[in-house]
Amino acid sequence: MTINCKGNLVDLSSPKVMGILNITPDSFFDGGKYKNEADILNQTEKMLSDGATFIDVGAYSSRPGAKHISEEEELQRIVPVINLLINNFPEIIISVDTFRSKVALETINSGAAIINDISGGKMDAKMFETVANLQVPYILMHMLGTPQNMQQNPVYKDVIEEIISFFAEQIFKLHQLKLNDIIIDVGFGFGKTINHNFEILKNLSLFKSLDAPILAGISRKSMLYKTLDISAQEALNATTSANTIALLNGATILRVHDVKEAIEAVKIVNQIL
Repeated sequence: MTINCKGNLVDLSSPKVMGILNITPDSFFDGGKYKNEADILNQTEKMLSDGATFIDVGAYSSRPGAKHISEEEELQRIVPVINLLINNFPEIIISVDTFRSKVALETINSGAAIINDISGGKMDAKMFETVANLQVPYILMHMLGTPQNMQQNPVYKDVIEEIISFFAEQIFKLHQLKLNDIIIDVGFGFGKTINHNFEILKNLSLFKSLDAPILAGISRKSMLYKTLDISAQEALNATTSANTIALLNGATILRVHDVKEAIEAVKIVNQIL
């Protein structure tokens, strides 16, 4: 199982790690942390040297209830950062966390390689057509509602069945447009209660039926820290535990704030598998 990132074939037969670089002022864990070029470059260098295969750059905060920003502001935040990273790390594989087709187009043209869409094509009607034209790997995430309202009262008849059905429908549309590389992300914390999240984690292997690589983004999320009555800052150990369960249940990519610990989890699980 490989994905084509700007001509660089990445083999997903062994799980890979995606490091998170939030350049938003209000993300739930690291908002406002990487404000200047030195901070951005230091953090990126650390994640790459710790073993990250991908760096996921986000300029739009999607935490529950986050402030909505314009397309222009998102582009003004993100394009200079992509240019900065590519100039300093020519081999870097950048994933862009956006649900907007214009941002997808401009960031790929600036040198990014992957589009990571929290809305799974639901918030911009042109997104599927755009990624298909660009022929870039596309991370298709499931979210109920929008970041502004997703956690108000998420209800499902059968959470697993409904998310699998959503993916099947969206993957079919993407295949019709001849997009090759589709990665699915179940969207932990995006329109799901804590119980929903743990049910999905427990049953993650059922998503293998979709025949697409599975990305798990559980890092320091509220499903972990609220369960343990701690803060996001204290949730690294819980993150490693949850990542290990995700890997054992078929996750192919771990999207994390802490790359070194995620790489260690991958190495331990690889010994078993």
